[in-house]
Amino acid sequence: MSEWDVATVGLILVGCSIIAAGVIIAAMILGVLQSSSQFFLLTAIFLIVMGAAVILVVDHKSGQESKK
Repeated sequence: MSEWDVATVGLILVGCSIIAAGVIIAAMILGVLQSSSQFFLLTAIFLIVMGAAVILVVDHKSGQESKK
């Protein structure tokens, strides 16, 4: 098995956060979550943005290294 790098962790973070956001939205539609649903949804959105930022930073760094 290959080693884990930061980009892989970022991809897993984004994927899991998107799935979690979908589950939260489904629970909101069904009326299961009422008081804490906004907090959970904002947390999932924050994790998606952070994971995407990690992926972009790693991609930018690898692009600069390949030019040298």
